[in-house]
Amino acid sequence: METLSYEKVINATKQKIWDVIWNPETYAQWTQFFGHGSVIKSDWQVGGKTYFLNAEGEGLISTIDTLDKPDQIIFKHLGTVDKEGNEDTRSREVMEWSGFFEKYILIDFEGRTKLHVEVQIDKDRREDMDAGFTKGLDMIKSLAEGI
Repeated sequence: METLSYEKVINATKQKIWDVIWNPETYAQWTQFFGHGSVIKSDWQVGGKTYFLNAEGEGLISTIDTLDKPDQIIFKHLGTVDKEGNEDTRSREVMEWSGFFEKYILIDFEGRTKLHVEVQIDKDRREDMDAGFTKGLDMIKSLAEGI
């Protein structure tokens, strides 16, 4: 396991940035760099279910570990879901990474907001995560600042 961190200072309020990150329309825009047609489906409850899915309906099943809107949200990844909606939280492959966290923290920063993201991954996913979050955070900045 490896923990990656990304930061972007944005000239917008924490609430504006939060809305850009989690609004379904803008979520699809900034996550396009991880895969076209990305969606998030969540009950937005601590301990509830959240799905990070691609255009085919495949992806991750997670839970919200911590929620302090608009300051932070921490997801705990539990397993995968396939196109048919079958959830896998117990296979050997899933158990190797189940429990990995993904954190979004918004911090007041000299009249602006610092968006800090941390994600735990298998080392072989670093290149994809670096590319996705680098471009994704640039998109969040652009959308939040109205550029």
